Amino acid sequence: MNRSPNLGITIFLYISGILLVILAIVLLLQAFGVLTNIPRAAIWALVLLAVGSGILAGVRSR
Repeated sequence: MNRSPNLGITIFLYISGILLVILAIVLLLQAFGVLTNIPRAAIWALVLLAVGSGILAGVRSR
């Protein structure tokens, strides 16, 4: 029984994975002092980029 997962679950998992990777990169850059002050708009732009690319990746994998 090899059923493909629900499209909504697939999209949610892609979005979560992309957000975790982006968050880890930003936190590492902050820890090393590369990024000292990130504007709130840039954080929202990264979140929206992760959501958009997660949706596209989920639909593409279908």
